Amino acid sequence: MGKRVLVAMSGGVDSSVAAWLLKKTGSDLIGAMMNLYEGVSPDKQGCCTLADAKDARLVAELLDIPFFMFNFTGHFKKDVIARFVDAYLDGATPNPCIDCNRYLKFERFLRRAQELDCTHIATGHYARIEFSGGRHLLRTGLDPSKDQSYALYTMTQDQLSRTLFPLGELAKQKVREIADAQGFVNAQKRDSQDICFLPDGDYPSFIEAFTGKTPEDGDFLDTDGNVIGRHKGQERYTIGQRKGLGVGFGKPMYVLSKDVLNNTVTLCEDEELFTNALDAADFNWIASDDIPASLDITAKIRYNHTAQPAVIHRTGDTTAKIRFKTPQRAITRGQAVVVYDGEYVIGGGRIS
Repeated sequence: MGKRVLVAMSGGVDSSVAAWLLKKTGSDLIGAMMNLYEGVSPDKQGCCTLADAKDARLVAELLDIPFFMFNFTGHFKKDVIARFVDAYLDGATPNPCIDCNRYLKFERFLRRAQELDCTHIATGHYARIEFSGGRHLLRTGLDPSKDQSYALYTMTQDQLSRTLFPLGELAKQKVREIADAQGFVNAQKRDSQDICFLPDGDYPSFIEAFTGKTPEDGDFLDTDGNVIGRHKGQERYTIGQRKGLGVGFGKPMYVLSKDVLNNTVTLCEDEELFTNALDAADFNWIASDDIPASLDITAKIRYNHTAQPAVIHRTGDTTAKIRFKTPQRAITRGQAVVVYDGEYVIGGGRIS
């Protein structure tokens, strides 16, 4: 029996070309868009806009495949937005795109695919999946400028076995050329750069509106514990931040740490932001269930970070300590750390 694939179509060029590539292989396709907002967001930015839905439907019609809208608004609010808000209130800096992949694309969307008797789901991610040694492995996308493996580290063996990444071997320019050649309306559509529910980037105002609570002012401290100013609520700041502090110090100052219990934000000079170790929790091991207690790897501490040489020490089934060969700037609690062996993802977790 051939593949029956549910394709996640966002209205963007990547997922559209992913569907076209699968259509060429003879797969039986169904296209679907996840509606993440009440109705469909009419906003011209972000995702799940009316324009996005129209573009996705037009491509599906051109490919002659069925197209559905799945209402995931409640799940998105609970599993992505609420987690995002709770993390900031707890002094961390979350990555909601990873939660969206984890709880929606590769959980809810995959579940819906199984209900439709689909053998696989497909997305427009730039990453590769290989099967070797009896295990599914996650590999970086061939185009290093578009690689999205960092945001996929939570995937399980079952999810990897049921997922297709048709763009993994392609460069972005090639994807646009294919879309142009097929007459896709979204061939030159710009990539989404922002958190989809925060197209203006104003997360403090969003958190205030979501919770109905005004952030409490507190003290800015220096690294000796001296009060050097007042902040406007710890959830308004993230590690490494310089701009928007609202206070002049006569020299550049950066956010070093936050104490939620005492509502203080400690500032420092740039060189004090560097450290060479971190602890990670909620760790998901992809490459093997039998990882050595200590392993030379490279590690990324944020999406656009270049993977750096390090040693990972497994401290438990889902915990690890990572020591970098050279100090790294602004390691941030709540962000993901993803570790690699060359192009292969060993696993990843949440910086704790």
